[in-house]
Formats: sequence, structure tokens, C-alpha cells
Amino acid sequence: MAADALTAIRGDQLPLVMLDSDPEGSLGAATVNLDIADGIRQVADHLLSLGHRRILHLAADVASWTFEVRARELATRLAAVPGTELGTVRAPISIDGARTAVETALAGPAPPPTAIVCDDDKLAAGAYKALRRLGLRVPDDVSVTGLDDLALATAIDPELTTVRLDAELFGERGMRALLAVLDDRPPEAGDIPVHLIVRGSTAPPRP
Repeated sequence: MAADALTAIRGDQLPLVMLDSDPEGSLGAATVNLDIADGIRQVADHLLSLGHRRILHLAADVASWTFEVRARELATRLAAVPGTELGTVRAPISIDGARTAVETALAGPAPPPTAIVCDDDKLAAGAYKALRRLGLRVPDDVSVTGLDDLALATAIDPELTTVRLDAELFGERGMRALLAVLDDRPPEAGDIPVHLIVRGSTAPPRP
């Protein structure tokens, strides 16, 4: 739920933990977050190390703190490397929505990006479909990355380079934080680490 919804439900006595929520906007509630910013930095560094400089961000069309973090960190990381171009196209979190958005973004006369950074794995699957309809191959013509490491990531071909988010640990940390709040103890500090899983969807761009 949105952090600003807490005003209506929290009151003065309700112990509350927010998962995947802006620590500065959660009105005093304890927060537990995955280190999404570092995950995006890992994606950007991986693509930059392969030689990609023309990158499209397929962003989730959702007003959410976590997606704002992804956009900001990607732009910051790429801006530090001279000669890098970053475009952005937004799509609902659905395979068909992503396919349509990528087809539209690549329909113009400008050279296509050499890599597409997707806010989640469903968007990446839609990007795959769009690229194939346009006669482009993954990763020969365009590399694609996701974020989540859903089962979908290894069901598509080639398997998707993505950021693994440990959902079980996320839930465990959330429960531990709630027990701490109930005991009037400070919850464990620090974001949960995430890890880039490199698979077949990324490769150096064509010379």
C-alpha cells in the first residue's frame, strides 16, 4: 500500500512494518527493503562493461517509490559514463503492454538501443516478443535485462539476465521487524542484498 495511506489506519498504537516502502515517507513505521538501488547499479555496470552505450529503460508505468528508485539509479549510473544515451518508455506491468511499448519506441528512424533495461521480468518477456516481431535477436542485436528472477526468467529463450530478489528472506526480515516492534526493540537495520544473475540475454553489442 502507498505510504500516505498509513495516516488513515495507523493511529498511535498500531505496530506497523512496511515492506518495499520509502523510509522517509512511511510516517514513523518500520521499513524493510531490498537493495533495489544496488541491483540497478549491478545491471548498469554489467551492460557498461560489455560495451553498451545506447540503452532503453522499459519502465513500469506505476507510481511507486521502488520504480522511482530504479529510474533514478539507472540514470545516475549511466550519466557518469561519457557517450552513453538513455531513453525511457513506460508500460503497464504486462507482457502485452511491454510488447506494445517497445514496438512503438523502436518504430522510428533512429538506431535501436543495443540494450533494454526492464523494471521487471514480465516487462522483459514483452520486450522479447517486440524484438522478435521487429526481426531483432536477443542478445545478438539487443541485450535485455529484467529484475525479480521469476520462474519466467528461465522459461524464455534465451534465459534472462536479471536481478534475484530473495522473497523468502524479504518475508522473514519483515516478520522479524514486526516482532522487534512488538517488543519495543529497534528492527534490524540495512537493506537486503540482491544479486545479478547473468544468463544468455546479454552480450557485447555488435561492432
